[in-house]
Amino acid sequence: MNGDPTVPEAGTYAMDFRDGSVGQVMGCEGGLVQLRPLRGGREWDCPPESVGQAAPDEVLREKVRQLNRERRLP
Repeated sequence: MNGDPTVPEAGTYAMDFRDGSVGQVMGCEGGLVQLRPLRGGREWDCPPESVGQAAPDEVLREKVRQLNRERRLP
């Protein structure tokens, strides 16, 4: 991706340590890591030092949260 071994590769899941959000790594732009919510939506930028590989249980937890939110919508 950008040669930085601490930044997860594009297509993998990562956590934004600033707020605990989990997203899919889309790439790197302007020195920032671009993450997209697991169920799609608008990407957000994260400094490389604030992002790391998401554990499988964190990814599953976020997917369940998203499904629960969708079920509550009218």
